[in-house]
Amino acid sequence: MTTLQQVALRAGCSLATASRALNRNGAVSDLMVRKVRRAAAELGYRPAVPAGGKLGRRPVIGVLIPSITNPVFASSLSSIQNRMLVAGHGVLIAQSDYDPAREADAVASLLNDQPTGLILTVCNPASSAALLPSLPPTVLLNNMPTSLFPAAVTADNHGAGRELTEMLIDLGHRRILFVSGNFAASDRAQHRYEGYRETMAGHGLSPIRAMEIPFVGVYDQLDLSAALTAFSPTAIIASNDLLALGVIGALRREGLSVPGDVSVAGFDGIAIGRLMDPPLTTIEMPDASMGAAAASLLLDMAENAAPARHLSVAHMLRRGGTVRAI
Repeated sequence: MTTLQQVALRAGCSLATASRALNRNGAVSDLMVRKVRRAAAELGYRPAVPAGGKLGRRPVIGVLIPSITNPVFASSLSSIQNRMLVAGHGVLIAQSDYDPAREADAVASLLNDQPTGLILTVCNPASSAALLPSLPPTVLLNNMPTSLFPAAVTADNHGAGRELTEMLIDLGHRRILFVSGNFAASDRAQHRYEGYRETMAGHGLSPIRAMEIPFVGVYDQLDLSAALTAFSPTAIIASNDLLALGVIGALRREGLSVPGDVSVAGFDGIAIGRLMDPPLTTIEMPDASMGAAAASLLLDMAENAAPARHLSVAHMLRRGGTVRAI
């Protein structure tokens, strides 16, 4: 069984300093706290129960996601928890429901537990920064880095939007509608739409203004009748796969087939899209590996004082049966 003395020896400090660093009950530098915590994690140290019956405080990190029910964020969260378990950290979870105001309250709640660091998926890092307090080491997940948040793990959402639109144009589609959750709630959706607009314009085609809807609670009630009448699209791009499923349901309620009448494609690559008949055409994002990368980057920053970095991961077009050539 690993002892506190072994942790102190690994960290290069006294037994008293190691105790203060792990329990946050005395004067000790942030650098030494990180060294001691890393040593404890590497050695698998677990504090013994003292006479008072209370365990020493286990280091934790905080994770903010937009929605726990979205498979994209659930996959990332699972990888974060697995990585932190190995490092001896607990994981606190909060969700924003794609609401910038609730986002700030959720982060404040995470900070009450004095986390070692934070992994945040925010609505928009440019606007969220003004609402957030001073933060411990922080890594953005799925958001592009900013001057205030230079550490991030992202996929190229703009490039993914371009690639999906290019594929549809190559298949003969010219009237392509983009259906999205509110851009104010997701800069990821906005980047995907910007990729669509740029590609349409590059081919001399007129991009259609995005149809924006709430991210929460309306996918199964989506009404496309007005958009279908106004634009007569031959293809619809949804800003994520869950919304793509809602689009397919709305088209079927209008008596239209997919892809016979209208082609549909999405983003994320969630498993349920592969189980559909026909399987969903989508841009697959490596959500699990992104979560693991964000966790490793945060640990490196918090425990080793490593510099903030921007890590970009590759996406992949997965052709299914919901898109056809015309």
